[in-house]
Amino acid sequence: MKKSVLTRYRVMAYVTAVMLLVLCTCMIFKYGFDTGADVTFVVSQVHGVLYIIYLVFAFDLGSKAKWGFGKLLWVLLSGTIPGAAFFVERKVTQEVEPLVSGGTPAAAQA
Repeated sequence: MKKSVLTRYRVMAYVTAVMLLVLCTCMIFKYGFDTGADVTFVVSQVHGVLYIIYLVFAFDLGSKAKWGFGKLLWVLLSGTIPGAAFFVERKVTQEVEPLVSGGTPAAAQA
């Protein structure tokens, strides 16, 4: 597996996670303080597009790493839970990095 597949996933995981936190903050201002509706709209649209890109890259990584359906679903959904993508990205990187260097996955070593 090429390192670029993992790198693309990692970048989009971080970008998606940060944008989701920004979106949550905007929603608090919009519904809690009745301000920032226009900003919330723009941020939600940007996050939506970035999440779709994240889905494509995560699916690509999952198919190359030969993940099962449950694991793939969890990784795909982690972009919808604020903060979860940071933790899932770390775990995925630890598991997939040996595949990039040509070794065996960390789960198989344990």
